[in-house]
Amino acid sequence: MDGTHSPVQPLFLAAVSASGLWSHSCRWEDLLVPVSVASGRDGLDLGPEWTRRWTATWRTAGGEVSCTVRDLALTGIADGTPMRRFSWRRSQRHRPSLQFLVSTGCHHGAESLEEARLLLVLDFAAGLVDVLSQPMRLRFDTATGRRGHIPDFLAVTRTGTWLIDVRPRTLIAPEDLEAFAASAEVALACGWHYIVAAGWKEHVTAAVDAFSSQRRPLSDPLGLRPALVAAACGGRTFGEVVDTTPFPPLARAQLLHLLWHRRLGCDLSRPFGDRSVVTNPAGEA
Repeated sequence: MDGTHSPVQPLFLAAVSASGLWSHSCRWEDLLVPVSVASGRDGLDLGPEWTRRWTATWRTAGGEVSCTVRDLALTGIADGTPMRRFSWRRSQRHRPSLQFLVSTGCHHGAESLEEARLLLVLDFAAGLVDVLSQPMRLRFDTATGRRGHIPDFLAVTRTGTWLIDVRPRTLIAPEDLEAFAASAEVALACGWHYIVAAGWKEHVTAAVDAFSSQRRPLSDPLGLRPALVAAACGGRTFGEVVDTTPFPPLARAQLLHLLWHRRLGCDLSRPFGDRSVVTNPAGEA
């Protein structure tokens, strides 16, 4: 490491820990702009024994399986298959796709660009173990009758299980909030987390998308990574770090790979580019 940078390293690391949305340490839910579903709860019938009345249905290779919400956490629902197929046709208004995730080594279905973006963020920052698209059909009671809802994802992570709905904030209607509130109650009863992915903090998706260009396995025949890790110890910018190597164009790909895999970090609350400060969370080469 260049000795001219070592004196500022302790001060720089202290500043990193005190401010910013640092990519190496953030949780995936830290990247979302939260939306409350509390108002949707008013219309739910959560009277006595509601967990015995509300049901969940999911698909397996052998067909559909149903149980009460009371027993849902004891099932193998995470091993199921999507409730809906991901189809493509002319003139459709949404954008279905299959997204490959490094965390799982598999393709997972998404019904829109917003859902595909969520999968990318889960792959980056959730400690993802597995994820199931369109995991189940919930049947729940409201003050006006019985309703159904299919949440968008069930994500199993190293820190817990998440039931997730995806809907841009501007498209959330009152009936959506009621369905989301029902999903939140089901998640709570199962010991899961629940969240609505309604929007992302500014600059987050552009940075994660940039990192993802080098998320797959990448060889390092020129041995550039140790030099990049060492150069990131002194609070240099992305452009300065790659310029410390003899091969800056190749170093860019390696540095993006290190950022995706969170060995190095940068502040996601700011626009990502050559002027972004890169940090080594370990503080050593």
